[in-house]
Amino acid sequence: MPHMTSPDSVLLEREGPIAWITLNRPEKLNAISQEMLDRLENILEAERRSDSRVIVLRGAGRAFSAGHDLSNDSVEVTEPGDSVADRDRQASYIDTFLRLWEHPKPVIAAVHGYCIAGGTQMATFCDMIVTADDAVISASPPMPIGGGFITPLLAFSIGANRAKLLSFVPGRRFSGRTAAEWGWAVESVPEADLITHVRELALSIATVPLSILRMKKIAINRTMELQGFRMTAFMGAETDVVVHHTDAVDLIKTAIETDGFKETLRRFKASELGLDG
Repeated sequence: MPHMTSPDSVLLEREGPIAWITLNRPEKLNAISQEMLDRLENILEAERRSDSRVIVLRGAGRAFSAGHDLSNDSVEVTEPGDSVADRDRQASYIDTFLRLWEHPKPVIAAVHGYCIAGGTQMATFCDMIVTADDAVISASPPMPIGGGFITPLLAFSIGANRAKLLSFVPGRRFSGRTAAEWGWAVESVPEADLITHVRELALSIATVPLSILRMKKIAINRTMELQGFRMTAFMGAETDVVVHHTDAVDLIKTAIETDGFKETLRRFKASELGLDG
């Protein structure tokens, strides 16, 4: 059995050559808080020097992650703020997720349940993604309160047309099985088999010496970066800031502050918010 070595919002468990990192806010569907991001960074840094050869990132409870926690520290939805501060906040998320991308060890995301917005973004920075067939995945919230933060990166794996589909239709969802068909995930399996399947995959990767794995990862990542992957990540953050400060999003923010998220979502779906572009 894996041995747990870390408490709080992110858990670390070691099982032979595998380091299992678990997002651990199940009561919040693993909504991403700043404390969670800080904890994840610390664990990833420690894993650079551990005996593990493969890292698996997963979520506790019913979800991989429902995205950034809009109830407390993710203030860009409900507060206008300063645009540069907003940009820096968005870029800080990218900086954290790049720790996955740049990590010297392969990182597999095991995605089940809900994987929404920031959760989808986090998984996209992993080296490969394995999904449960019935996972519910979305790159954007159900109202247009941001723009282009995540979907430009998805164009690298699923193509520009599908990335636009997920970007243009608020909250558009797709299944884990579809994720594998589109190329965002490498494989999709029944949820009951997900952890066993990922464990077997991780163990097969772990047979390769770590120094070789590291150079293979660097080579493939460099190919992606020559195509603009890293620049696209930060460009998406800056595009998001521009959209945050449009009149249309200000109207939605005001409605959320006044009527709450659920009522504002109902009014948006009923075209009652008066959004005219």
